[in-house]
Amino acid sequence: MASIPSIDRRQLLRAGGALGLAAAASPLLAAPAQAAPAGTTVTDLGPAIEQFALMSGLLVGDTVYIGSRNLTPTQVIGFHLPSRRVRTRTVLGTGHSVQALAADPAGRYLYAGILTKADEGGPNLFRWDLTTPDVPAVGVGRTEDRDIRELAVAPDGTVYAVGGVPGKAPALWRYDPRSGVTANLGVPDPRATLARAVAATDTTVFFGAGSTLGGGGGASRASLYAYDRAAGTFTDVTPPEMEKDPSVREIAVAGDRLLVSSAGSTEPAKLAVMDLADLSSYTLARSGDHVVKNLTVSGDLVRFVTESGLYSHAMSTGVSERVVFDGPDLGEVWGLDHSGGGLVLVSGYGFVAEIDPATGASVVTDLGAAGAPVMPQTVMGIAADRRHVYVGGNNVIARHDLRTGTVVNLRAPGEAKDAEVLDGVLYTGQYSAQGIWAYDPRTRPQPYRIAEFPSEQNRPLDVCHDPVNDLLLVGVQSDTEGGGSLWTFSPATGEKSVHVNPVDDLQLVRAVATRDGVAYLGGDNPTAQGTRGTLVAFDPVAGRELWRVDLPFATGVAALAVRRRHLYGLTRRGGFFVVDLRRRTLIHTADHRALCPGFAAMVTSRGVVYGVSDTDLFRFHPETFAVSTVLPAADGAWYSGPHVNADSRGRLYTMRGHHLVRVDDRPGF
Repeated sequence: MASIPSIDRRQLLRAGGALGLAAAASPLLAAPAQAAPAGTTVTDLGPAIEQFALMSGLLVGDTVYIGSRNLTPTQVIGFHLPSRRVRTRTVLGTGHSVQALAADPAGRYLYAGILTKADEGGPNLFRWDLTTPDVPAVGVGRTEDRDIRELAVAPDGTVYAVGGVPGKAPALWRYDPRSGVTANLGVPDPRATLARAVAATDTTVFFGAGSTLGGGGGASRASLYAYDRAAGTFTDVTPPEMEKDPSVREIAVAGDRLLVSSAGSTEPAKLAVMDLADLSSYTLARSGDHVVKNLTVSGDLVRFVTESGLYSHAMSTGVSERVVFDGPDLGEVWGLDHSGGGLVLVSGYGFVAEIDPATGASVVTDLGAAGAPVMPQTVMGIAADRRHVYVGGNNVIARHDLRTGTVVNLRAPGEAKDAEVLDGVLYTGQYSAQGIWAYDPRTRPQPYRIAEFPSEQNRPLDVCHDPVNDLLLVGVQSDTEGGGSLWTFSPATGEKSVHVNPVDDLQLVRAVATRDGVAYLGGDNPTAQGTRGTLVAFDPVAGRELWRVDLPFATGVAALAVRRRHLYGLTRRGGFFVVDLRRRTLIHTADHRALCPGFAAMVTSRGVVYGVSDTDLFRFHPETFAVSTVLPAADGAWYSGPHVNADSRGRLYTMRGHHLVRVDDRPGF
């Protein structure tokens, strides 16, 4: 067996129920940042988030193979069911996550497909010989679609891959293990933006696509194609009932039947059981949720998961029912297989659950405790008060106690894209379609959802507090429909509202700022066509636009912040602007692309506006608007754009590498 290197994991604590893991931070290290200006103190608070984050799971024999997520390096571990220990591990070393796993019919080779932020020019398809697990996996193929989202191996050992890359319709790819050649078999749906499902028989490959990401405009909805392996042709076999859904989510072959599930949006997700001999003959079940995935079959029963839990569907009767068991909330599920008479499930919370559907008994094993490498993960939102700093990751929010140095991992499904702390209570915008969650360390052991919103308004991007109206304001993107929305929520009363497409039907709301009870919304457009970069002043109580400004930039707004009468902003390519809110006029622009070439975040602290990019923390002079660097070459380990937040004392929190840092900046102007 391949040995598992020991990991310096820091003290483990129990946090909020079964198997909640936490790491006690090492002593805080006060050290000035390299080349930080005079009057600036930078304190290293240690790794922002540490866990074994995962994005795939597959049972092969008696071992569950699990692909990592947002860890460096990318890797696959083997969790041995009989011993309930991580016994094997291989490093892929490229990309950021492993979403796709598939095994050949003999169970000898495990194939892994990676996701990457940029095409690195090397393989994105890897093969691991499970008979010699000490020998690392090797790169065997490269698809021109940057990301591999799903893999399937046909009975003859041929491998098929699907995925995508922004701005390009996804193709069906074939890897032939005999010749070592990777080939593009064609693009069946030229209006699709992403393919996430594939399955193969001796004669046919089934390709499932749609627009779960990059939807709206002319993008297609769910599509299912049958590829004739002999003729090399595609045939559209999409069940008409699924055509309104954003995408096909999963496909599986079960004997003489084809199982197809969808991801829903304005309608619930669906499960179709199709006759392989006659694909026009099928039964269809509608779920009460917005995703059906992780299909696995035993006899007449199809087991699957939705965002609300684990279900069983009888193909003979068409009846679905919830599988009740005695274990914890499953969170985001990335693997489900039958094993003997039971089920094996891989949760994004970092555990493997073995469930007996007949009795409801379960055994849950935390992967970190079982030997998985617990290591720093790339991060998302940051929020702070005088006592705690919170950092969002995949299915986790790390709570840093500023008094004791203790770090506790809290469970929250999906991703905390952004957050604020009000009166000691954390409020997060949770992706995907999770709404607003809250956490009060004085009263509750774990975060909980306090507000739901339409599921198609699924991606919260920016959270801020309007103190005049006492409202949380959340800027949102709709991945499936295009455009976006503004959410409002009252922490005092629980009242909420959603204002869809307050900019226009193409622009999402990427940034929100507030002054005197008015919300300022920064518009962005992730597609290549249409409007972008519009600034809207919006009354969040009346739900109406007050005025707007079309900014003179080619890219959309990335971040906003208010200082007195001035609204500061950055675009996604470093365009800087200042708007006089009294005159409703653009009064200053500058090009800061060298400092901020992509996404950005901004915050006002101690009367100064700060910005952060993927590389640097910087500030703007309140009179001249000149920019100066506060924390150069920070190179934060961000997953979906940089963040910066301030506590009530005005101290800033952001990232330097994988470490959370506190910046006490006193510029003297």
